[in-house]
Amino acid sequence: MTNHHSALIYTMVLASAADSEMTDPELKVIGDLVKHLPAFRDYDENLLPETASACAEMLSEKDGLDACLDLIREWLPDSLTTTAYLLACDVVAADGTAHQQELRLLELIRHRLDVDRLTAAAIERSARARFTTI
Repeated sequence: MTNHHSALIYTMVLASAADSEMTDPELKVIGDLVKHLPAFRDYDENLLPETASACAEMLSEKDGLDACLDLIREWLPDSLTTTAYLLACDVVAADGTAHQQELRLLELIRHRLDVDRLTAAAIERSARARFTTI
């Protein structure tokens, strides 16, 4: 499946896998976002495991990260680039800790999707606020 849904899911899977550990909170956030966001309104949720597995398989190949980022850029309409960045930030923030590898990946996604720094900072701050606990 090569469409905007796959691009958004690949972006979230990359964010979750960035630190080599896909945590339960990250996976839950991915599932919740797919179930509730308008960008996934016409997406068959039953395809999520298949799409995520395809991304994980591609990541395991030589130059897999670059290949995934290229596909995301190719499949994603310009109108959803900030949405993709927001989804990646939410997944990174989901477990309460942003590791250096995750921050680096966010930077790669931001550059590949041409999300300007001010917009990215606002998205990052809103993700922190949404996932902050007492």
